[in-house]
Amino acid sequence: MNLTISGHHLEVTPALRGYVTSKLERISRHFDQVVDIKVLLTVDNLKEKDLRQRAECNIHVKGKDLFAESAHADLYAAVDELADKLDRQVLRYKDRTQDHHHAAAKRLM
Repeated sequence: MNLTISGHHLEVTPALRGYVTSKLERISRHFDQVVDIKVLLTVDNLKEKDLRQRAECNIHVKGKDLFAESAHADLYAAVDELADKLDRQVLRYKDRTQDHHHAAAKRLM
């Protein structure tokens, strides 16, 4: 799994990099076919202070690309929300790909 963390108008500190990595390990624990993860952390110059910190992520899994983004006043809270959204998407994708085997109908003889 390739993990790329970059910042826009923001320097990605080792503490922030470690926090994002620890949050995204949950995704690779649930689904092992993750090929590539790209995370972009952004600080915008918005008038509203509650949506200034943004985190967005592209995940390339086998056969599909998943995208999620979140905005919050605190960057760590935005990363938490982003990890929750991605976890739900990955689990839903995993269920769809593995749920194509239905139970066979019982035959009456």
